[in-house]
Amino acid sequence: MANVVIVGAQWGDEGKGKVVDIYTEYADEVVRYQGGNNAGHTLVVGEEKTILHLIPSGILHEGKRCVIANGVVLDPRVFLQEIENLKKRGYLKDDSQLVVDGNTHIIMPYHVAIDKARESGAGRKIGTTGRGIGPTYEDKIGRRGIRFADLVQPEVFARKVREFLPEKNFLLEKYLGQAPLDEQEIISEYGGYAERLKQYLGSASVLLNRTIEEGKSVLFEGAQGSLLDIDHGTYPYVTSSSTVAGGACTGAGIGPRLIHEVIGISKAYVTRVGEGPFPSELDDEMGDRLRQAGQEFGSTTGRPRRTGWLDAVALREAVRINGMTGLAITKMDVLNDLESIKVCTGYQYHQDLLTDYPHDLDVINQCRPVYEEIDGWCTDICDVTRWEELPPQAQAYLRKIEELAGCPVVLVSVGPRRDQTIQVKNPFQGE
Repeated sequence: MANVVIVGAQWGDEGKGKVVDIYTEYADEVVRYQGGNNAGHTLVVGEEKTILHLIPSGILHEGKRCVIANGVVLDPRVFLQEIENLKKRGYLKDDSQLVVDGNTHIIMPYHVAIDKARESGAGRKIGTTGRGIGPTYEDKIGRRGIRFADLVQPEVFARKVREFLPEKNFLLEKYLGQAPLDEQEIISEYGGYAERLKQYLGSASVLLNRTIEEGKSVLFEGAQGSLLDIDHGTYPYVTSSSTVAGGACTGAGIGPRLIHEVIGISKAYVTRVGEGPFPSELDDEMGDRLRQAGQEFGSTTGRPRRTGWLDAVALREAVRINGMTGLAITKMDVLNDLESIKVCTGYQYHQDLLTDYPHDLDVINQCRPVYEEIDGWCTDICDVTRWEELPPQAQAYLRKIEELAGCPVVLVSVGPRRDQTIQVKNPFQGE
């Protein structure tokens, strides 16, 4: 059986939640290996919509163990709210279905306060969600973090809060002009969370490696998108974790030889939330048309997403840095009514035609997209379940994506529901 990594092939919001939900049927365990509650995965089963921010999308499948691994940063308040919401709707009947690694770092109130203050200040704005993700990763790298294993030990947690809070309050008061936080209030509040959460403590690395040794399959669920990767994305307009497939190894404690397939999720067009370069952005009527048809508003923040034509230059970059073995193309149905569709095949930079993604922001900001125009299909494909049933123009568009990206299409989503999916090849079964 295969172990499969799901990654975003664009700037996030590609529809990973739906694809993870579909592939969970073939996996024994699902693991989230990076990011925090700045990600939102939307799933539609029947007519019921579920939005998850921390818990892996596989939780909607009974009997599948879901793991939050060491590469994640976790807000206990958000996590508990998700658990309560799932239980109210009849999910997570067995608490042993959910495990949190002891090395998972905890988002503290001062992380959120610092994040919000920075974004609302006079300096450069990155466009973060204000959830405290970046400051938590900063403390992790700076060895000032508080982990899940610390949280569930009252004396250890209290000692670390007393050690770290004075520096945070100094930053909040003296530099960011915010009110200081109360030490005892934090210890008391988070102590209450710890009592309710300690039952989920476990080791992701031990559990996952044991599962693989037993010949079972693991699905690794990434958050955000490859072009937001801290090392390989459009820095500094990136997230604070490793969003590419390699992050699954460090973020979950498994070796690279145990990864068999890497599936990249890409919309049939492209969107971006927040600041940062976006060469194929459509700041016009067509961009708004895509936004409305695709309901492109953030599931975490509600912010309207920036929209544009599919960028094959950026997609090739994502395929390369992830070693993708397949592409899942989502939201094909959003293009149903278009007579023609454009694909960005290169960038014009002064007198040069660039076909590799540049990482110099000054260069990217001066690039102009070079488009190839393709006929649309002008018909509803929302009920199509087989490749052969797709209109010839839709098939041609997907083949063009394969050609430009250098990667085969293995899945096509033609609507938000679980059943509105065409599986060309199953990465778990090789068929």
